[in-house]
Amino acid sequence: MSLSTPFIKDVPDENVKFSVIIPAHNEEKYIGACLESIAKSAQPYKDQIEVIVVLNRCTDKTKEIAQSYNCVTLENNDKNLSKIRNAGATLAKGEILITIDADTRMTEHLLSEVEKHLASNQYIGGGVNGNFERMSLGIIVSSMVLIVPLLFKYGVISVGIFWCYKKDFQEVNGFNENMLMAEDADFAKRLKVWGKKNGKKYGTIKNGMITSCRRFDHHGDWMLLKRPDIVFAYLKGTNKKAANEAYYDDQAR
Repeated sequence: MSLSTPFIKDVPDENVKFSVIIPAHNEEKYIGACLESIAKSAQPYKDQIEVIVVLNRCTDKTKEIAQSYNCVTLENNDKNLSKIRNAGATLAKGEILITIDADTRMTEHLLSEVEKHLASNQYIGGGVNGNFERMSLGIIVSSMVLIVPLLFKYGVISVGIFWCYKKDFQEVNGFNENMLMAEDADFAKRLKVWGKKNGKKYGTIKNGMITSCRRFDHHGDWMLLKRPDIVFAYLKGTNKKAANEAYYDDQAR
């Protein structure tokens, strides 16, 4: 660990500003870089950040790495990302919730941007866009093959990393536990609708993350063009077999 960790646990609720939730299934190759990025972004918030790593059936060193950063850890056996994220949110002490995947890194100013957006009282919360760690024509085409149909179903939203007040997360009942895939898009749509009812916008923080290409590295950059069944599974959202392949039974998730 190259940074002195600013993460905290076992402190009074009122001292915690941000709770960052990370679902993690055997993420020893990636979670260190994720935590390092959070630590860098958290430098202005000394002793105000807790990171909750939800350990989903881990058999590697994910737990040890998380605990070395003073993260709160929670064991979970569900094959359901909505349940995994919701379990972390239930433990959260912070007034602001942020979800991030273990193979994603937030940029240095992301937490400051989240605070600024929410403090303006114009935003109910929102998502983040950013870049893959590498890019190719195949990745662009595969991404569009999935993104365009999801846009028709869920509207213009951003996903990746989510941010909102915990009270608003609770108002929309968190992630829909009946959704096994595209649960992030479903959450974003419901948060956006809740914001509109309260006179607030769904925000997008630009260039706020870098995410890994592990699925493309494993399956090939053109993978979604070759697998229309996976695209349809994302649109349906309840295909257990496809969800297991995408998230739980495939170590190249």
